[in-house]
Amino acid sequence: MKSSSNKDDIYNVIYEVVRHVPKGRVTSYGAIAAAIGLRSGARLVGYAMNLAHNITPKVPAHRVVNSAGLLTGKFHFATIDRMQQLLEKEGITIKNDKVVDFQNLFWNPMEEIMGIE
Repeated sequence: MKSSSNKDDIYNVIYEVVRHVPKGRVTSYGAIAAAIGLRSGARLVGYAMNLAHNITPKVPAHRVVNSAGLLTGKFHFATIDRMQQLLEKEGITIKNDKVVDFQNLFWNPMEEIMGIE
């Protein structure tokens, strides 16, 4: 089992990747996990996002959705509709808890940060 400091280190790497997601774009838990070498670490990314709300510098956790574009993390925000409000403020349309035009709005950290396609 990893020590708390190792988990903190991984969370900090996750937070740094999420900080690169541009306004008006979204990424997925799995894409972040893959970008940091944790191919099956989507759940770990989700745990990190749940704890990201009071981190400094800010982590735009609202820009991280599931692989289908669903706002599965919405229950971990201050209110049930806060995640959607933040995304809509950035110009992203949400319908039935899902990012409309997800494929075009998807930001892939492997391509954008690492230059790997």
